[in-house]
Amino acid sequence: MHSDSRLPRQRQLFSLSTLPIFLFSLTLCVLNLSQPVSAIKFEIPAYRYPPAKCIWNAAHPGALVIVTANVGPGDNQRVDVEIVDSGPEKNTYLSKRGIKGESRFAITAHSEGDVGVCFKNYLENGATGEKVKSRVVDLDVDIGADAVDYNAIANQESLSGLETEMRKLEGIVKEIVDELGYLKKREERFQKTNMSTNVRVQNFAWFTMFSLIGLGVWMIFHMRSFFKKKYLID
Repeated sequence: MHSDSRLPRQRQLFSLSTLPIFLFSLTLCVLNLSQPVSAIKFEIPAYRYPPAKCIWNAAHPGALVIVTANVGPGDNQRVDVEIVDSGPEKNTYLSKRGIKGESRFAITAHSEGDVGVCFKNYLENGATGEKVKSRVVDLDVDIGADAVDYNAIANQESLSGLETEMRKLEGIVKEIVDELGYLKKREERFQKTNMSTNVRVQNFAWFTMFSLIGLGVWMIFHMRSFFKKKYLID
C-alpha cells in the first residue's frame, strides 16, 4: 500500500524533469522544419550565346551567403557563374569563368533584396550538332544561420552537442528577430507613405473644391454682367 502511494509522485517528478528537454527538442524540430530548402538541381543547355539561368534567394544586408555549386561533366562546354543582387545598386559580388566539379563561394550581402546565382553554359570549340548539349548543376545556397559551420565552431570552442544546438538555436532566433525588425521598419515606411498620400489627396480635394467654388462665383458675376449688357436684367 505504501509503495503504491509513491508511484504517481515519482512519475510526476519524472515528467516535470523531462518537460524542458521535451520542449527544447520540439522547438528545434519546428525551427528545422520551418527552414526553407535552398538546394536545387537543374540542367543548363549549351549555346554560343547562352541566356543566364538565375536562382534568387532573399537576403538582408550583412547576411553571410554560402554558394555550393556542383557542375556535372560536359564536352566542349564552359559554365560561368556570377553572383549579383537585385538592390538599387545592382552589386556584382563574384564572377568566375569555367567552373568544374564542386565549387564553393562565400559572399556578404550589401543591400536589401534578393541575391541571384546566375549560370551561363557556353558552347566552345565550334561544336555543333542536332542534339542540344547540357550540363547538370547541383546548387545549394545557405544564408544567415544556415551558412555558419557550427561543427567547426564546436571543434574550435570544445562545445558539447547540446551547446552546439543552443548556439544554432541562438543564430536562428537572431535571424527571426532581425526579420521582425525589418518588417517593422517596412511597416513604418509604408505607414509614412500612406499618411503622406492621404495628406496629398486631402490637399488636392480642398484645392479642387475651392477651385470649383471660385469658378462658380466667377461664372455668376460674368453672366450677370453679360445679361446687364444685353439689358435682360436690371
